[in-house]
Amino acid sequence: MADQIAGRITDHSGDHLAQAAELLAEYPVVDGHNDLPWALREQVGYDLDARDIATDQSTHLHTDIGRLRAGGVGAQFWSVYVRSDMAGEDAVSATLEQIDVVAELLDRYPADLRRALTADDMETARAEGRIASLMGAEGGHSINNSLGTLRALHALGVRYMTLTHNDNIAWADSATDEPGVGGLSPFGHEVVREMNRTGMLVDLSHVAATTMRDALATSTAPVMFSHSSSRAICDHPRNVPDDVLAQLPANGGIAIATFVPKFVLPAAVAWTRAADENMRAHGLHHLETTAQAMKIHAEFEAANPRPMATVATIADHLDHMREVAGIDHIGIGGDYDGTAFLPTGLEDVAGYPNLIAELLGRGWSATDLAKLTWRNAVRVLRDAEDVARDLRRRRGPSHATIEELDAPTAR
Repeated sequence: MADQIAGRITDHSGDHLAQAAELLAEYPVVDGHNDLPWALREQVGYDLDARDIATDQSTHLHTDIGRLRAGGVGAQFWSVYVRSDMAGEDAVSATLEQIDVVAELLDRYPADLRRALTADDMETARAEGRIASLMGAEGGHSINNSLGTLRALHALGVRYMTLTHNDNIAWADSATDEPGVGGLSPFGHEVVREMNRTGMLVDLSHVAATTMRDALATSTAPVMFSHSSSRAICDHPRNVPDDVLAQLPANGGIAIATFVPKFVLPAAVAWTRAADENMRAHGLHHLETTAQAMKIHAEFEAANPRPMATVATIADHLDHMREVAGIDHIGIGGDYDGTAFLPTGLEDVAGYPNLIAELLGRGWSATDLAKLTWRNAVRVLRDAEDVARDLRRRRGPSHATIEELDAPTAR
């Protein structure tokens, strides 16, 4: 396994690369967020024959099995994302379609992918040499204001839910929208409590800082940030402020650093804003990664050279996050196949060893790196399972509605 990893990585000292390969062979990466299911929807309408990830898909995708293996990925949270301009039953149906394609991937590639619902399942997959496959729903619009739908997603295998995506929902404020309810509404707090009871991790990527703080005040289980970096290093609202990072040790949660250049490199923020506007001017959603969209992106980039993030940029975020939150409360989640641009050295899922080599060069110990790549994420899921087990002994499902809980505050 170490040879398989080492054979795909470059740009760092041979000693650090060899050490990275050895470490990842024993403690592979738990990646917090990968948008392959949505890319499959957009590019080929879920036709897995047209995007057979057992073969090299580097001309179309950031992800395939060979590159997951080369990158030392041992567990993957597949994002069952739907765009936030979808609403109501349409959002629920699209989320179910995303869950369905993950199930199809697991059936199609059983030698490489293993369904994982628990921390024990993750450890079993690691022992078998397979990639533990979990799911995370990206945006509370996926439950259509229904706690029953939340429980149904958990029953189908979803193990985290990001409370919002890029737009506010009725019960939670997004990082990239104007203030709405001021964080979480009363129903939003109930959603967090019910997630704790079911064992679904509360994901605070994409949410406003007010929502982060409200969720931390309510959650009795560890929270996560599935793909967010440090706001102190790059002042973007999608990142985690230091005061929130500092609360993670008491909560037990984890902040998983993302690689998206506009979230990690200050110089890339304005450039990406202009690139997004260019996409809209061509009648496309700014998050599209279809062939047409990527052609437009490439033309824009040729005329407007892009500020380049690097492996060192991500390491800077991780250094700071470790300093504020502690080594037991950080992880990595690239947002592969959910972004058009990525740092040099981390262009696809095969790049993780380059990051580990960079951190080794900065003096990170093997013990610290094992926590970053594997142990922290597994521990967070296990702790959430323990909280859920205790809560289910003490109370049954909540049947509260948004009309009951939030209507009084609207009057």
